[in-house]
Amino acid sequence: MGSVNLDNVIFSEYTFSKEILDLALRYGYEPDIMYRYVEILGFEGAEMLVNSNNTPLPETFRCNDYLIDCNVLVKRLESKGFKLEKLQLAPHGFRVLYEPIPIGATHEYLLGYYYIQDPGSMLVVYILEPEPGELILDMAAAPGGKATQILQLTRDKARLVAVDISRRRLRALRSHMQRMGFTNYLIVKANSRMLPEDLKYDRVLLDAPSSGEGIIRKDPKRKMRGRREDIKRIHELQYSLLMKAYRLTREDGVIVYAACSTAVEEGEYVINKLLESTSNIYVEKPKIEGLSSGITSYRGVEFNSEVSKCSRLWPHIHGTEGFFICRLRVSRR
Repeated sequence: MGSVNLDNVIFSEYTFSKEILDLALRYGYEPDIMYRYVEILGFEGAEMLVNSNNTPLPETFRCNDYLIDCNVLVKRLESKGFKLEKLQLAPHGFRVLYEPIPIGATHEYLLGYYYIQDPGSMLVVYILEPEPGELILDMAAAPGGKATQILQLTRDKARLVAVDISRRRLRALRSHMQRMGFTNYLIVKANSRMLPEDLKYDRVLLDAPSSGEGIIRKDPKRKMRGRREDIKRIHELQYSLLMKAYRLTREDGVIVYAACSTAVEEGEYVINKLLESTSNIYVEKPKIEGLSSGITSYRGVEFNSEVSKCSRLWPHIHGTEGFFICRLRVSRR
């Protein structure tokens, strides 16, 4: 089937069973979201997910070892009364078990020694694997979590172009860059879909605008959003941005696409469309262990088998926010 026909299937009207409607009512969810949970995970898995979503996401941060040794930072914060725990999936990440004052109100934070960031967000840049000297594009860079992490991992030696459409959020990005000691970046206020294509990048990061279904643990109001027609609109934006990322990436370059969502329409289906419309791109499985694989079948549609190499984080499995991440290589094998 062509992509238009697949759209008609993927975004067709949902048929709600009494069990789905009862589950949505019991947990206070928009029925459309509950339908997708059950479609992906079954009733048992859906209940496990919504129960995990009822547990607030702990505060986490990324140590900026460009400015300070992480062991030294931990000792400094613990001496102030903080109780911390190392994150398994993020080498520079820590979970705050107890905070005597807000974690964003310390002297160490003002000095740029860490960035308050969720685990899935950190994981995206580890999967990107930026290298010093590379020309890297962050297509939705503000407020700066992943942009600062790119420069941290490259020791401020990548050439980073950080683009965002929001002037207000770009002010936050600039502030974080300065606070954390980075200098090798260019900030551009623009719609990334309008960027000139004569300049090609070694790596492109697209943390796409999303429904935010993955952060219900942080924002319970999202339980009552995410209607099918809204997801379709977001999907179309995400796909157009990913196609732009593809056109901006050089031969043998890397794209990482991410969405803070549990919806297949915002993850695997976006990737499937790209794979079906291009001949010189494929998915690379991340080196990081412990991630869930991409979903290959949804609403009766079988996706390109490559999407199984994409990665997912689930609140009920990984204890994180919900996240979809996929690493792509532009190359002829």
